Amino acid sequence: MKAKSIILTGGGTAGHVSLNEAIIPSLIEADYDVHYIGSHDGIEKELIGNAFPELPYHSISSGKLRRYFSIQNFTDPFKVLVGIGQAFSTIKKVKPSVIFSKGGFVSVPVVIAAKLANIPVVVHESDVTPGLANKIALPFASHIFTVFKETVKHLPSDKATCTGSIIRQQLFEGNREQGLACCDFTADKKVLLIMGGSLGSVVVNDAVRENLTKLLEKYQIIHLCGKGNIDSSLLNLEGYRQFEYVTDELPDLLYAADFIVSRAGSNSIFEFLALHKPMLLIPLSAAKSRGDQILNARLFKQQGFAHVLDEDTMTIESFYKAVETLVANADEMIDKMLDVEQPKTPSEMVSLITQYEK
Repeated sequence: MKAKSIILTGGGTAGHVSLNEAIIPSLIEADYDVHYIGSHDGIEKELIGNAFPELPYHSISSGKLRRYFSIQNFTDPFKVLVGIGQAFSTIKKVKPSVIFSKGGFVSVPVVIAAKLANIPVVVHESDVTPGLANKIALPFASHIFTVFKETVKHLPSDKATCTGSIIRQQLFEGNREQGLACCDFTADKKVLLIMGGSLGSVVVNDAVRENLTKLLEKYQIIHLCGKGNIDSSLLNLEGYRQFEYVTDELPDLLYAADFIVSRAGSNSIFEFLALHKPMLLIPLSAAKSRGDQILNARLFKQQGFAHVLDEDTMTIESFYKAVETLVANADEMIDKMLDVEQPKTPSEMVSLITQYEK
């Protein structure tokens, strides 16, 4: 009997790919023929290609959904139209029983093409309020799943369900000793892991590096600084290890970390929560985003899982003080995290998605 096919889509940032990465092994185990539709040069192509080199990856044209004026806003609609045609051609060839979209601008042509091809679409929204791509996708979707309960009230009640977080199983398989060894760190000094997102953050990177002398007196530092943001002058600094970003090493580095400083993307902060890692969140400002990370961080702060530092008012001094406050309150945060229900498994998410297949 021929295996059923499924198409996954989503990209632009690692956050729009991580859940797809998490469920692919479960889909393969369930004997699905898995295909991925992404952009020609987005981060999703690299992440999926590295993690699943045998998985068919179909590149399409896609514009970018901007909230600011750009001359490209006039040309990108034509790219989206081309992308719809390319996605439609792929869908007719693959004949999926269902399409799963994690969002990001590359998903828009795919969900529209799916509607034209009469293929059911299931969408996933990680943030408190739906992103622009998922808002566009909503009329074309059979159902949308959310991480936050608060998100459901922004969506049609008959096609929205809160599942809670879905965590990659590999993250629970990290090894602290291997993480320390990867960085040439010792076991007798606390480790601070700093993440600026898959694309990096100049603001966070600068705050860390301006405070390095003081921070290294107390902590060993793992710094995920984003592509192209390695500071070559700091490569041999004892107790400080830089990475542009990591994939296979991430579980070990998370297990090695005692405290985390991070942006407030939903996927990441729920992973930290599941691993009981005290966190200081520096959400993207409203000037740089639609404000989704601010809402994510605010909810985590209200529940006692995180401290929050405002990017717009952050200084070198306030960053250091916020790290010290994080460390001082870490045990209290962990106690609150221990009471949280464990996240759903990828195989449970697969069961939810495939109930909508044609």
